[in-house]
Amino acid sequence: MVDVVPPSLDHLRCFLAVVEEGSFNAAARRLGRAISVVSYAIAQLESQLDVRLFDREGSRRPQLTPAGRALLSEAHAISDDVDALLAKVRSLKQGLEPELSIAVDVMVPGSVLARLLRDFQARFPTVPLRLHIEALGAVAALVLDGRATLGIAGPDIMDMPEIERERIGSVEMVPVAAPDHALSKLDRIVPGETRKHLQLVLTDRSPLTEGRDFSVFSPRSWRLADLGAKHALLKEGIGWGSMPRHVVSGDIESGALVELQLPESTTLNYALVAMWRKDCLPGPAAVWVLDELRDRLAACAPAG
Repeated sequence: MVDVVPPSLDHLRCFLAVVEEGSFNAAARRLGRAISVVSYAIAQLESQLDVRLFDREGSRRPQLTPAGRALLSEAHAISDDVDALLAKVRSLKQGLEPELSIAVDVMVPGSVLARLLRDFQARFPTVPLRLHIEALGAVAALVLDGRATLGIAGPDIMDMPEIERERIGSVEMVPVAAPDHALSKLDRIVPGETRKHLQLVLTDRSPLTEGRDFSVFSPRSWRLADLGAKHALLKEGIGWGSMPRHVVSGDIESGALVELQLPESTTLNYALVAMWRKDCLPGPAAVWVLDELRDRLAACAPAG
């Protein structure tokens, strides 16, 4: 087996500079080094790897040899990995989290969340993100057991001494049904009428809100753990139920769903609450997410 001496990072970066700039002179200028230093680094790298990286014969510009071309991608990868390592160290020294795990209620508008996370990536490029989308008490459960640093949960989560909480906004819920549903065909829905019809209800996958009902009027109900499935069933005319207005506004406008005027309640504000463990305070990245989400939810809230 041929013994190869591990190259230095400085020599690898000299190699990459020559390739990218097209000459030893230009590479030296970019690196702020004397050309002799760059030439020595390349010679040392070739000696350490026991391969010829550049063909210097017959051309004023150094040309990569087959071996040089073969090693170029690995040299880039090593340089990029070291840059990422240094960036991570700098962020840790600045107090940034090594990773941010967020649990978000399914009712949070997807467009708001997507734009926020796009901006998060630009602002905190060294902080990996783990995102959980859950319903009701499942968000609080992830925060409680430490799998999420920050949670954005819905209403009526039981008080837990380990958890700090702060209301940051709300989502408007609206009762809807398909146009051919019996409730949609009524000129006026009288009190008690909804109890005669199947209601689709979002259920919980955690024990924290198990057994609690949210705006359930009918004794006949189907329990679903997925908001998308509930939306699809409502459009098929299977029962009626409350949905976030931002999810069904297009369906109401197109006639695919009808907004029901219920005597019990027409609309409901589904409160959104930020939560975190008292023994694990949010770091700078989590605080930024919290502040931005509060502002963005307020900006998209209906007037009045």
